Amino acid sequence: MPAQEQVFGFFMPSETLIGIGASKSLPEKIKRLGGTKPLIVTDKGLAASGVLKQVTDTLDAAGMTYVVFDETVPNPTDKNVESGVDLYQRSACDSLITVGGGSPHDCGKAIGLVVKNGGKIHDYEGLDKSNQSLMPYVAVNTTAGTASEMTRFTIITDSSRHVKMAIVDKNVTPHVAINDPVLMMGMPASLTAATGMDALTHAVEAFISTAATPMTDACAIQAFKLIFKYLRKAVANGADIEARDAMCYAEYLAGMAFNNASLGYVHAMAHQLGGFYDLPHGECNAVLLPHVQRFNLISRVEKFVEMAIHFGEDVEGLSDREAAELAIEAMAQLSKDVGIPSGLIDLGRRYGKDVKAADIPTMTGNAQKDVCGLTNPRRAKDADISAIYTAAL
Repeated sequence: MPAQEQVFGFFMPSETLIGIGASKSLPEKIKRLGGTKPLIVTDKGLAASGVLKQVTDTLDAAGMTYVVFDETVPNPTDKNVESGVDLYQRSACDSLITVGGGSPHDCGKAIGLVVKNGGKIHDYEGLDKSNQSLMPYVAVNTTAGTASEMTRFTIITDSSRHVKMAIVDKNVTPHVAINDPVLMMGMPASLTAATGMDALTHAVEAFISTAATPMTDACAIQAFKLIFKYLRKAVANGADIEARDAMCYAEYLAGMAFNNASLGYVHAMAHQLGGFYDLPHGECNAVLLPHVQRFNLISRVEKFVEMAIHFGEDVEGLSDREAAELAIEAMAQLSKDVGIPSGLIDLGRRYGKDVKAADIPTMTGNAQKDVCGLTNPRRAKDADISAIYTAAL
């Protein structure tokens, strides 16, 4: 903990349901909050896959009226938010349900923020810019990684600047979070890998954050253990309900950690890759993670040793520096095992994007402005950020 006098808060939903069949409680939860006509924010992929229908069937059985907004894109934009706000208001909705991974949750939070507080989503970039709490809001999660279903973070792309806006606001924390592994059974291996590595990044960055506390450390440590035990299994066999259930707990614990200790340069830099090239957030994090942590190592050697132990590495007889290095190697090996590309250029090719060294100066400048970098344990100059991007190419 920091040596100076400082008070830390701990933010999370008022209620969380985790486990097989948890999503069946959705109608009861939204009604208890006072909702009678929710806007459901999701995406077309979930609608087409049948996952959304699993959720709406429970609402239909309860006789609840709802409106579906399925226009969310993988990196939700300010235009998504504007469209969602318009639909919410035209339809006279009184509550909010988000169904999906990070993108629908982020989009839904932003819609709620603007509906309740007015203005444009750009007005809320930064820390705690809103005054009004959200309408009754239940987040139903379908991936095990982003933890957006339980955090006060919302990431929205400014389509004119091609920059991801980091909005950190206690008022966007969902009232109820639901994690039902049944809804995750059909998640493809690539998405399972990406979201699982996102969860690991959350736990790592929170664990070494300048705002870490014994409470956030406890959450991060348990997340480490679960991720290293179960992520490979979940990727190898998506029907492994035990692995799916364990990853629900892992990503939620990682969310509890970073929701309160915040993040670091991995996220600050990954946001630029998402905003610039529209690349998937979890995979950007996975590629950057070992490179950023090599930079951070000298500031938190003892914590990297702890991580190596919790990752299951044998540190017997090693110096602290050698043991700390094992933690970084373990992160990189897990990423490789679950099929994450080895570098940013290869990642770009996977999605038809041309990641170029020429863009690094612009991304570096934007990364330095990202609020997530404020709690990174080692301060970086522009040259350091650029060097990390270059090493990750």
